[in-house]
Amino acid sequence: MRHRVPARNLTIWVRVVATYAALVAAALLFLAPVLWMISTSLKVESQVFSAQPKWIPSPPRWSNYPEALASFPFLLYLRNTLLVAGMTTVGTVFSAALPAYGFGCLRWRGRDALFFLLIATLMLPAQVTMLPVFLIFRSLGWTGTFLPLIVPPFLGSAFSIFLLRQFFRTLPTELFDAARIDGCSELGILLRVAAPMARPAIATIALFAFTWSWMDFLNPLIYLHDEDQYTLAIGLQAFMGRHASEWALLMAAAAVITLPMVVLFLAAQRAYVKGIALTGLKG
Repeated sequence: MRHRVPARNLTIWVRVVATYAALVAAALLFLAPVLWMISTSLKVESQVFSAQPKWIPSPPRWSNYPEALASFPFLLYLRNTLLVAGMTTVGTVFSAALPAYGFGCLRWRGRDALFFLLIATLMLPAQVTMLPVFLIFRSLGWTGTFLPLIVPPFLGSAFSIFLLRQFFRTLPTELFDAARIDGCSELGILLRVAAPMARPAIATIALFAFTWSWMDFLNPLIYLHDEDQYTLAIGLQAFMGRHASEWALLMAAAAVITLPMVVLFLAAQRAYVKGIALTGLKG
């Protein structure tokens, strides 16, 4: 005797299949530029400018990668980028933890008004403050150095403070009260209680800061004048100026520069998703 599938279960199954099909289609749509970049990086020049686009190079030209990296000082630019991105990540995390704990876990007069003022700064586009900030750094004699790229993250980021503050507000206050009864200072509570429990949110902030600094093009373009100080983003622009017609080499260099961000996101994906999900549970 043949068993019939209930209509409700069949409807649910169809919805699940349709949902996953739509997600896969959307993922392929967003991945198409990346896949085309990788495909172009493995082609010869005749295939790059072919009238009929080919997704799969035949044969793949792997020598494009070492040739592209040898065309500009990749290791020097990589060192500069790691220095700037690493210091930016450290500065963002440390400068966000203290004010986020104060806004999220302590009660004091004027807290909400000051937090509202902090959030209001997010409405200011970077283009509005670009010129005044540049004039300040020029008067300090910092232009032509890494200081304009490294020092501002140590002064606090409104978005990072907001994100970490939202996570701190989800933590049970009983833990903080118990630590105060045991004689722990507020700084000790932050370091020993709040910070270890906020690892997903801290990892999210660190990932945002590192990714933004790694891919930042405008600020290094404004403040770095010497080619020995260039980051990878500026180095890729210089590479385009010298090899404008060699699209295979350009795509190979772009793929190498993009690869660390993909690996970093995949490695920290679980903490990233958890941090984003938990930071909005409590207002």
